[in-house]
Amino acid sequence: MQNPPITLPELDDLDRRILEQLQEDCSLTNQDLALRVHASPPTCLRRVRRLVDEGVIDRQVAILAPEKLGSTLTAIVEITLDVQAAERLDEFEQSLQAERAVLQCYRVSPGPDFVVIAQVRDMPAYHALAHRAFTAQANVRNVRTFFSVHRAKFETRIDLRA
Repeated sequence: MQNPPITLPELDDLDRRILEQLQEDCSLTNQDLALRVHASPPTCLRRVRRLVDEGVIDRQVAILAPEKLGSTLTAIVEITLDVQAAERLDEFEQSLQAERAVLQCYRVSPGPDFVVIAQVRDMPAYHALAHRAFTAQANVRNVRTFFSVHRAKFETRIDLRA
């Protein structure tokens, strides 16, 4: 059985301008956003609500500086499972949902089964996470971790140019 085709929302130039501004600063008031995108405040508010309702805007969050909060170790972790059946991949993904140190989890191909990005306070915190979330799981065959020594770029923005 095939999955139904995904229907993408129609985005016009105003939608793209709104999204660009919100990606830069989602704390803008509706009035300020309307001024920046050259639209009326009611139009702007209606568009933002539609973008939220359609799931184009998934969440609006604050991006914190981990080093200012004592969370200084970024781990990029490759994980290979013994069994790659769909339900086992799903089980592993589900197990990471409760891990607050895990910021991102990607199922990848080829190579390892997953790449995980984690942010922790220090090496003991990483070791605890690695044991709890990775090596203690029976289906995990291999864990390979890289530690960031310098972050040259970090963006959450999606390029909306046509």
